[in-house]
Amino acid sequence: MIPKSNFKISLGILALLAVSLGVVLTSAVTGDAFQNEESAVRDVLLRSASSFAKNDLAEATKVWANDESLTIFESGHANYGWADYRDHHLVPEMGEMKNTKYEFRDIKIHLAGNTAWATLKYTISADVMDNGKTRHVDGGGLGTAILDKRSDGWHIVHWHSSAPRRAPVPAATTKNS
Repeated sequence: MIPKSNFKISLGILALLAVSLGVVLTSAVTGDAFQNEESAVRDVLLRSASSFAKNDLAEATKVWANDESLTIFESGHANYGWADYRDHHLVPEMGEMKNTKYEFRDIKIHLAGNTAWATLKYTISADVMDNGKTRHVDGGGLGTAILDKRSDGWHIVHWHSSAPRRAPVPAATTKNS
């Protein structure tokens, strides 16, 4: 027979082990769930970039919020709602760019329930028509995306990007004789 004091200690140790095991298992499941959600958010962002590079409006429609909750801030201009962004920004921009490469790197994702936000660096290159001639453009900058998890998955609800400032044009100098 186990003495009463040892029995209490044994029960205490068993309880501590059970709680510890529960914490470890919960952490493992939570960690897996976090990684799955982070992967899903990353996939939406990469699909967005790919849809733009391929001029694929159908794919873009799957990853952007298709309602009035969408806001876009880009190059000092704002679009409010999917229809405004699609019709006055996305479709015209896709239409004027050919041989487009648009890529994201250094994506950092943060999750809080059904909301995610990501910061990233982007690069873009494309051939565009300018005064009847094709010219090649290269650019890049920084972006922030906010995503909302809805019944059919993650969707971008806000996008803000900026490019580095251009160097100022040197002032003309005059010669004083």
